[in-house]
Amino acid sequence: MKPALRLFALVLPLTAGLLSGSAHPAWAETVLHKGNGAEAQTLDPTHSSIIAEQFILKDLFEGLTVFDAAGKITSGTAESWSMSSDGLVYTFKLRPNAKWSNGDPVTAGDFVFSFRRLEDPKEAASFANLFYPIKNAEAVNSGKAGVDTLGVKALDDRTLEITLERPTPYLLQLLANQSALPVHQASVEKLKADFVKPGNLISNGAYTLTENLANDHVTLVKNQRYWDAANVRIDKVISYPIDDQAAAQRRFLAGELDMTFEFAADQLKFLKEKVGDQVHVSPNLTNEYYAFDTRTPPFNDARVRRALSMAVDRDFLAEKIFSGTRVGSYSFVPSGLPGYTSAKPDFAQMPQLDREDAAKDLLKQAGFGEGGKPLKLTIRFGTNDNNRRIATAVADMWKALGVEVSLLNSDSKSHYAFLRDGGTFEVARAAWVADYADAENFLALPMTANKAFNYSHFASPDYDALVAKSYTEADPAKRLKILENAEALLARDQPVAPLLSNADLWLVSNKVKGWQDNAANEHLTRFLSKEE
Repeated sequence: MKPALRLFALVLPLTAGLLSGSAHPAWAETVLHKGNGAEAQTLDPTHSSIIAEQFILKDLFEGLTVFDAAGKITSGTAESWSMSSDGLVYTFKLRPNAKWSNGDPVTAGDFVFSFRRLEDPKEAASFANLFYPIKNAEAVNSGKAGVDTLGVKALDDRTLEITLERPTPYLLQLLANQSALPVHQASVEKLKADFVKPGNLISNGAYTLTENLANDHVTLVKNQRYWDAANVRIDKVISYPIDDQAAAQRRFLAGELDMTFEFAADQLKFLKEKVGDQVHVSPNLTNEYYAFDTRTPPFNDARVRRALSMAVDRDFLAEKIFSGTRVGSYSFVPSGLPGYTSAKPDFAQMPQLDREDAAKDLLKQAGFGEGGKPLKLTIRFGTNDNNRRIATAVADMWKALGVEVSLLNSDSKSHYAFLRDGGTFEVARAAWVADYADAENFLALPMTANKAFNYSHFASPDYDALVAKSYTEADPAKRLKILENAEALLARDQPVAPLLSNADLWLVSNKVKGWQDNAANEHLTRFLSKEE
């Protein structure tokens, strides 16, 4: 722990009132100290894509809908909405008292501007494809149509109309996504990329930005112009981007952090004995997997990918590495989605020893191992203790096949930037947290057209065609069957090796009130309070 950081954490609450402009004495402020899990790459909603950003952005900005404390969709800036009988047109009524932090009213035009900006190909927004259900979104994002053709329209200052390409049962969940958060048009147009800086950033959520020091902390203070400010009970949130889970744990136990995201799973027993119900383990819709770069020989050979995936003992990872806080997984879509049966590869039911023998045979067929050249590879992963433990364990499993494995780690920000920017690799750790509870949210990732999140660069016309067909199928049961067939192709070709279905691991002080575990991992500060 850096001494300067510790000193700041202890001293800042005494001066907090001077920064926030709060009318009450500084020593009366309620300050929440939060371990954020990783460094935010951006505070621009249009360009956000990771959960560490979500935790901060959803305190700063508010979309049409939000997740409440229980992880259920409820009204946000839109106080109400209606849907046409064919499910293609949604009409949202905005709250009359919704304001930006500078006092400007939040209007339907702000959402039109923000959605157009999200789909504008010049922005190259990572999550633009999530919103392709909106009329003309894909055409706009691919440069085939102008942004003014996007199916988002302001009927008046308080009325927003969204027209869809097809019925989208998860739209209200999608609109709560971090990339659907509105931005202040005038400041974006005037300040360009600098609009996100402290002193510049104008937000419409429960908090405003006062500090953003890279690799140190982000400070938010209560937005007095927020429509529900009277019910926001925490005055200040200080988020610390701590990749080192052991350091975050120590700071929590020392009382320096009120809550922190992600602790080392092997600490579960110790922590439960130490702090009891302050340990929170919440199963979620997340998959953790290794992506194979299918552009890089020999990982363009499905036999090599299948062999490596076969040899991974998922049960060992779940039980020995994560003490049962995660579940071994063979399917890319996590289990638990209503009406959907996740597809698994044919080797999923084989005993582990039989799988290892079959894996050696496949590698031999591909020219590696006994009688051939050794397979050498590097596993890339984002720095934290859990990722390192997985990589070390998997490396040992692959060494049993005669594979020579090296490990390469970098901070989470750099790791995901590398993958999204198309850097070449051999094997890379990744994970996806559901933006909405639908199999499509996972199966859209490995599509050829998904340049941002198809980390393996998988290119299968048959797979693409099946996912595309699901978009035009109106019958819900038939649609899910089509998606199941698409996942079966993914399971066969193994461009990704699913490893684990996850749980969110939090340490939350008993001083923090209003916390509810939920599968969406949504915990807006506006729903929390803190007893000093």
